[in-house]
Amino acid sequence: MQNEHLLIISTFTAYFALHSLLASLWLKQRVARCCPCLLPYYRLGYNLLAVVLAVPLLYLLWRYPGEPLWQWQGFSGYLADGLGLLALITLLYSLRLYDMGEFLGLRQAHGKVHQIRDMEHFQISPLHRYVRHPWYFLILVIIWSRDVASNQLLIYLLVTLYLVIGSRLEERKLIAYHGEVYREYRRRVAGLIPLPWKTLSQPQADALLSRYRQQ
Repeated sequence: MQNEHLLIISTFTAYFALHSLLASLWLKQRVARCCPCLLPYYRLGYNLLAVVLAVPLLYLLWRYPGEPLWQWQGFSGYLADGLGLLALITLLYSLRLYDMGEFLGLRQAHGKVHQIRDMEHFQISPLHRYVRHPWYFLILVIIWSRDVASNQLLIYLLVTLYLVIGSRLEERKLIAYHGEVYREYRRRVAGLIPLPWKTLSQPQADALLSRYRQQ
C-alpha cells in the first residue's frame, strides 16, 4: 500500500509540475527567443502532451483504487449523481463560451501566430460572473460526488491541491495580460467556489468589459 501511495504521489506531482512549467510565460518567452518557429504550435503541442501524459494517471486511478472508504447511498447517492451529472453537462455546455480553436491551439498553428500571450481577449461569460475558474469548480464537483476508495481519495486530494495552486499561477498570467481590470474582476468574483456575495450582475460585467476595451 505504501508503494502504491508513493507511486501515485510521484506520478501525479511530476505531471502537475510539468503541466505548470509548460503553461508558464517564463518557458514560452524562452521558446520565443530560442526557437520562434515553434511558437505557432506551442499551444497545440502543450494540449496534445497533456492528453498523452494523462493516460498513465488514468491507469493508476483504475489500477489502484484502494480500499473503499465511503459510498453515496439512498437520497445522498441520488443527490451526488445529480450534482455530478449537472456539473458534467454544464462543463460540456461551457465549451460554447470559449474560442475552442484558440484554446486547443488550432488557430495559432493554422495562422502561424508567433505572439506569446493568448489571442483571446478578456471576457466574462455567464459562468464567469459567478466564479473565476468555472471549469475547475465543475471538476471539483464531479470528482467529489463520486464514491471514494483510499487511493482515489489521495488522487482527489492531489487534484484539488493542484487546482488551487494552478488557479493562482494562471491568474498571474491573466493579470500580466489584462492588467488592472482583471485585478478588479478578481476582487469582486469568487475564485474556485461560488459565493453569493461575490458575483457580478450582467450590467456590472458589461461595465467591467467596457473598461477593459478602453484601457
